[in-house]
Amino acid sequence: MRYIIVGAGAVGGTIGARLFQGGHEVVLVARGAHYEALRRGGLRLITPDSDQVLDIPAADRPVPTRDGDVLILATKSQDTIAALAPWPTYLPVVCAQNGVANERTVLRRFERVYGMCVWLPAQHLEPGVVAAHGYPRLGMLHLGRYPQGVDELAEQMATDLAKSGFLARATPDAMYWKYGKLMNNLGNAAEALCGRVQGLDRLFERVKAEGHAILEEARIPFSTPQEEVEHRGHEVDVRPIEGTPRGGGSSWQSLARGSGTIEADYLNGEIVLIGRELGLPTPVNEVLQREANRAAQERLAPGSISVEALEALIDERSAAVSR
Repeated sequence: MRYIIVGAGAVGGTIGARLFQGGHEVVLVARGAHYEALRRGGLRLITPDSDQVLDIPAADRPVPTRDGDVLILATKSQDTIAALAPWPTYLPVVCAQNGVANERTVLRRFERVYGMCVWLPAQHLEPGVVAAHGYPRLGMLHLGRYPQGVDELAEQMATDLAKSGFLARATPDAMYWKYGKLMNNLGNAAEALCGRVQGLDRLFERVKAEGHAILEEARIPFSTPQEEVEHRGHEVDVRPIEGTPRGGGSSWQSLARGSGTIEADYLNGEIVLIGRELGLPTPVNEVLQREANRAAQERLAPGSISVEALEALIDERSAAVSR
């Protein structure tokens, strides 16, 4: 089996690097300056107990494929369609992404689709470099066939990932875990917009309470933080890396890199979508989605708005929808 990592950033780079270190054949697919750095000098993977440069084959376009190849898609959700467009549809695709919309999108073109719930504290802010803060394992991964089930390939991938340093398991209900991760990710936009400042917890509580109510109303089951902690234990503790301060989550990193896009449409926007389908207002998620997109488009740095200002916008929207 050869693992082709489409989107070799924080998540994809870490997964690809560990599989490569575990003896598996890996190709990293990246773009621009990151690809050039990978091509010239390899991938530098920094962890709490190691700093290594790995000479992993890299490409900036599709490579010739063969039976036994697996695509691990680790791009941001807004890039899913474009990232997969050039690849042959006979390949199995693993959606190692935030949000819950990618699997259904990919299933329109690819017959074999797998969901992967990724809990992996890593960051990618510099071309050619990925820092992963998990210890002793770098991440917790639940994966299974979409829409549900476990097959031989899922079992094999889980085994490969577990032997490569992840807390990985094949599960028939990967989307149950991904909806739970969605709930955790609803605060990503607030963290990116405000930075890690006092008062941020208030925003987290409001956005998650609204998301919880919408998923409950839609009767969509999702994992709880308690279940996540029980499964993870102390296998993936977050540890500091000397000389590499940990920034924020994936949305914070999008603003920090000035990428021009952000995942808010597939995180907060998922709750907004379900709410609109149910005829229910979602003012907190609407405002976070709108403001995160504006910040990305204007290439604002993380922390560009205060908690109080963002709360005022939410209160204004809440008043408007309640009239």
